[in-house]
Parts: sequence; structure tokens; C-alpha cells
Amino acid sequence: MRAGCTVSRLSTWAASGPQEPPILAAPRRDAAIAVAISAVTAVVFAVVASRGALTHIQRVDDSWLRLMISARNPPVTVIAKVLNVLGLVYVTLPVRIGIAGYLAFRRRWWHLAAFAAAVLLSEALIGPVKAVYDRARPPGSLVATSGASFPSGHAIATSVTAVIALVPAGRRRAVWGLAAAGLALLMAASRAYLAAHWLSDAVAGLLLGTSCALLTAVLVDRAQRSRRRRRVIPGAVPRKTIRPADRP
Repeated sequence: MRAGCTVSRLSTWAASGPQEPPILAAPRRDAAIAVAISAVTAVVFAVVASRGALTHIQRVDDSWLRLMISARNPPVTVIAKVLNVLGLVYVTLPVRIGIAGYLAFRRRWWHLAAFAAAVLLSEALIGPVKAVYDRARPPGSLVATSGASFPSGHAIATSVTAVIALVPAGRRRAVWGLAAAGLALLMAASRAYLAAHWLSDAVAGLLLGTSCALLTAVLVDRAQRSRRRRRVIPGAVPRKTIRPADRP
């Protein structure tokens, strides 16, 4: 088979089927939310970078850790440890590959681009940010930990993987959004409960992951809508096909 035929068939296959729905249902509103959450994220990271502010934050973190230790019980500890396993790369990587494969199978190329961009951006940020802050982890963690504490990688991975933009607009998106937010909050809380991270680490990770997911979704949605507008020419009338018998 010739290369040209292969490319042509792949292009036809990718373009076939129903038109892919927009990533965002309300782009202006969602862009405003993305900017607001990103601004809050930037403020939190700037505050933690300040030694004076970090002293006050550490007091809150210490109090929260003591509260978590006093509230520990076997059933909750088991759930927290299960969440710890779910946040490991051995679990998140196959899940992400599965989501990407599902989107490709459904030919949701723009959604796949938003998801992949969010994951790549978050993974590119985790290492350098941890190295810059280089914060020590809490003492007495109930699970194995490595590397710096700030921000929580588990919280980042969960909030990015549970991208709201993966489902179409409507009631399903609202349900998915609530479920995703609940899972991300539960993961963040479990990190502080296990003493794997300080409370502020978990909150910062949750904010950073959410910011990555929303910002990439907004940018890809704009590109998707721009591409759609360019393909539709206002006032254009389809050409009428002239058969050989109709020619003069």
C-alpha cells in the first residue's frame, strides 16, 4: 500500500463520525474560574515561599497533624492507605493511558489534547517545584515517602487525572465534576491524615493540579473553537455538482 493512500485513509477515519463536542460548555465562565483558581494557587505558593508566613502556616500544619493523629482509627487508616496506593505512579500511569486510549477510540482528539497537556504540564512542574521549596516531610508517616514534601504529588496527580473536561456538557459533566472534586479532596485529606504531607502541602497540590487541568482545558477549547470557525465560511453556498450531461 502506498504512503499517500495510508495517510488519506487515516485522515478520512479521523474526520468521520459525529463532530466532537466543545471541551467547555461555558468558555467565558470556565476561563474566569480557571484564572481565579490559578491566582489563588499563585498566592498560596508565594505565601509558602515567605519564611515569616511559613512559620504561621507551620503552626496550623502542626495543629492539624496532632488532630489527625488523635482521630486515627483502623478503618479510616485502611482507606487512607488504599488511597495512597491509588496515587502511586504504578496505578495512575495505567489509568492515564486507559483514559487516553478511550478518548482516542472515541475520536475525541481535542479532549485528548487537553488531557495530555494537563498531565504533561503537571508532571513537568512537580520535580522543579519540590526542589525549589525543599520542605521536610512530617514525622511519623504511616506510608513510605520519598523526596520533598511541598506540594503533594498525590494531590496533584488526582486533581489532574480527574479532568472535568473529559465528559460532554450537561448533567453528566456536573456529576463527574462533583465526583472528581470529592475524590481529589479525599486524596488531599488522606495525605495529611497519614502524615505523608503537611496539610498545606495537600492544599497546594490540589490547587496546582486543578489549575493545570483548567488552564489547559481553556486553551485547547479556544483552539478547538477557532479551528471550527475557520472551517465554516459565513455566507458560503455549497457548489452545485455539474454532471457531464448538463454541460453545454
